[in-house]
Amino acid sequence: MKTKPDLSFMKLFNLSFGFFGVQIAYALQSANVSRIFATLGADPHDLSFFWILPPLMGIIVQPLVGKWSDNTWTRFGRRIPYLFIGALVAVLVMCMLPNAGSFGLTVSAAMIFGLVSLMFLDTSINMAMQPFKMMVGDMVNEKQKGLAYSIQSFLCNAGSLVGYLFPYIFTALGVANIAAQGEIPDSVKWSFYIGAIILILCVIYTTATVKEMPPKEYADYHGIKEEDTHEKVGMIELLIKAPKTFWTVGLVQFFCWAAFMYMWTYTNGAIAETAFDTPIVNNALDTASTQYQAAGDWVGVLFAVQAVGSVLWAVVLPMFSNRKFAYSLSLVLGAIGFISTYFIHNQYMLFISYALIGCAWAAMLAMPFTILTNSLSGKHMGTYLGLFNGTICLPQIVAAATGGLVLGCLPLTPSGIAPQGLMLVLAGIFLLLGAASVFIVNEKKQEVE
Repeated sequence: MKTKPDLSFMKLFNLSFGFFGVQIAYALQSANVSRIFATLGADPHDLSFFWILPPLMGIIVQPLVGKWSDNTWTRFGRRIPYLFIGALVAVLVMCMLPNAGSFGLTVSAAMIFGLVSLMFLDTSINMAMQPFKMMVGDMVNEKQKGLAYSIQSFLCNAGSLVGYLFPYIFTALGVANIAAQGEIPDSVKWSFYIGAIILILCVIYTTATVKEMPPKEYADYHGIKEEDTHEKVGMIELLIKAPKTFWTVGLVQFFCWAAFMYMWTYTNGAIAETAFDTPIVNNALDTASTQYQAAGDWVGVLFAVQAVGSVLWAVVLPMFSNRKFAYSLSLVLGAIGFISTYFIHNQYMLFISYALIGCAWAAMLAMPFTILTNSLSGKHMGTYLGLFNGTICLPQIVAAATGGLVLGCLPLTPSGIAPQGLMLVLAGIFLLLGAASVFIVNEKKQEVE
């Protein structure tokens, strides 16, 4: 088996640049879905149900993209066609979702429109996101893989930073941040429109600058024999044969992604009450109020702080000689950040909490894929990475499906409303469990495919 050559920094950068645009779309979705549906009229106990669709689509789409692209070759490559089609659909849906309340529909009809838009948005984002991880596995040697995923992590966080800040920036520029009852403010709409333009431009850049390995070259570099190309192996069989690394890292992933699902779902409501003194109407936060929409903008700022913290921590992570210790420490710092949000009621002091959460995010973006791809041969790389996405999507589905029930079991706040802040404390406990699980991860390469 031939050894893949070293790639220049610029080639590694080009390989992942489109991820910057994809992550802007993902950040806009993460920071604004709860805000959008709460503004449309959703009850806090029902918010988590709206979050089931994104990971559900991911767990379906990404393994299929992995398996299909493993067996695809066109003049444009094997992964890039899926990337481009996914980005194109995402652009169209990003122009639809924030308009869910603008067509004169009833509340229930507007929510259904929003749900369908969200389903297509997350399907397309997942379709566009997965090829970037696969191309690194395909084209980068083991020596440079850590650097390649670090570049991807940097671009991911840079895209997140932009996406998270867009509503705050547009509001600062004078774009309306409040709207009629049940309608989404223009600051959010324009954030999605501009994000869509950046997304397609970034993906076009990667499509134009990256040339994937043709089938013969790919086979030479990954030790794939002629007879292997005709081998038909089902995803269930591959899952059964997956190396121990797949399952042990997957356990860590379960706790981590459940925690972040709670963050995306409940941060808006939590800080709207504690840091912005949002008025309460009929035992619920007044989502049409200036305070609630200001809190929605501030969520983007806090998530941007998280992204900056993640970028800075990503620089520190390679300095640790013990990867497991660095991984576990990152999750502990994130846990401290989540739990501290319950005790901090100053909007600026929350920067500390979300910077610490960024440490966990940095480790979650880089380490699982580095550990996993080093344990795999290239034979079914795309399929395995698609299946591994289940360790990201499944915990989010579980957290979203049970979030409303868990919230309903917690004691009401002194104001008599749902205690969304306690859900962030629970997220911190999940990260502590994840940190403990790191030490059972098996990092040895296992040729069991």
